[in-house]
Amino acid sequence: MKNPFLKDKRFVVSVIVLAILCVLALGAPYFAPFSYDAVSVGPNLAPPGGANIMGTDVLGRDLYSRVLYGARLSLAVGFCTAIFSLVLGTLTGAIAGYFGGIWDKLLMSIVDIFYIFPMLLLAILFTLLLGRGFLGIFMAIGMTTWVTQARLVRALVLQARELPYVEAGRALGLTHLKVLFKHILPNLMGPMIVSLTFQIPNNILTESFLSFVGLGLQPPYSSWGTLANEGYRGIQSYPHLMLFPGLALFITMIAFHFLGDALRDILDPKSSIGSIN
Repeated sequence: MKNPFLKDKRFVVSVIVLAILCVLALGAPYFAPFSYDAVSVGPNLAPPGGANIMGTDVLGRDLYSRVLYGARLSLAVGFCTAIFSLVLGTLTGAIAGYFGGIWDKLLMSIVDIFYIFPMLLLAILFTLLLGRGFLGIFMAIGMTTWVTQARLVRALVLQARELPYVEAGRALGLTHLKVLFKHILPNLMGPMIVSLTFQIPNNILTESFLSFVGLGLQPPYSSWGTLANEGYRGIQSYPHLMLFPGLALFITMIAFHFLGDALRDILDPKSSIGSIN
């Protein structure tokens, strides 16, 4: 019988595209012809072509090299914040949904507080406290996205705790923590993985937005958002400055969403019935 993952073309294509992006990002020092902060490696604001296949920026920095190095930060923020949200949100939602009562009220009250906090306000706060670096961006995004995962896991655990296998585990004398972490959560990995694949591109897009409005990294460091911010100023005369970072961001978003749709159909086919794609 053919592997369902290999059978789905969306899964195969998206995995290949994302694997290439990750390899290029991790191997940026080897694939990039210049360093991200090397100035005057070509004529200022040169169009794509020759030694600078994506052109150069206002300081004569190679745009192709900066896009590759920018991928490292954009993908790192997306993956790290999504994993942070997965861990914190899963723990919070699982405990609240399984134990209920005072635990549910207390933890979900904390979730509601973070949910109503404007993301931009938190980003400004963490930027002021931690600086315009990776840690500040990580905290700004991570502390506003984990609540969605917490609500999802809580809803799933509320349904799962009434199923026969959970009652059987309790009847056998298993502790609550063992029932929760060894039996309930492993059976919820499908929806949680699907949620993770959608969370990563959303976090990448959020980081790009923060960088675009000036709350991202300080120069000369770059992400796709900071490159788009720099390119926006000269988009009419030098469109390549925004075209290539935007194209990299677009391809990444499409690949992750195709991956998420494929995983949802493979791992949790019932949830896709009647859904609008």
